[in-house]
Amino acid sequence: MASGRLIGVVGPSGVGKDSVMRAVAAQRADTVLVRRVITRQADPGSEDFEPVSVSEFLSREAGGEFLLSWAAHGLHYGIPDSVADDLARGRDALVNLSRSVLPQAQTRFAGFRTILLTAPVSVLADRLAARGRESAEDIERRLARAGFALPPGLRVDVVENAGRLSDAVADVLALIEETEVQ
Repeated sequence: MASGRLIGVVGPSGVGKDSVMRAVAAQRADTVLVRRVITRQADPGSEDFEPVSVSEFLSREAGGEFLLSWAAHGLHYGIPDSVADDLARGRDALVNLSRSVLPQAQTRFAGFRTILLTAPVSVLADRLAARGRESAEDIERRLARAGFALPPGLRVDVVENAGRLSDAVADVLALIEETEVQ
């Protein structure tokens, strides 16, 4: 059985990473969504993640329980080592990653790929305001980071998610299917 691939999905806040990943996984029986471990309170309006304290996270990190981990925006994020089991079973795993760990992921995981979701700043602003989780100042800070650069040397596929979700999902599915036959 072939190994599954880790597929890192990146993009600015409000671009719809979670929506696209959920829809892709719903259409591909051999694809799982990675449930990240994060040092923040659970929020019913956000992604499904495992909330932990900083001390628990650091203890688990020191114990080697994460395939990848990083700190960003005052929080710690981890990809549980159980994802390796899904990959070994031939299942692809979609994960929302930080651009800071993309080079490490590309080095560690055969077949790793990065999908960058994009949308115009005006679309991002509307989406961030609509979700109602952040102040106007927080939204401005997020929008200021929207045009971030990715580390050099990565294979990156770009998908625009500015219109219908189904269009972005179809584009991501096509990219995933395309690399399966190569």
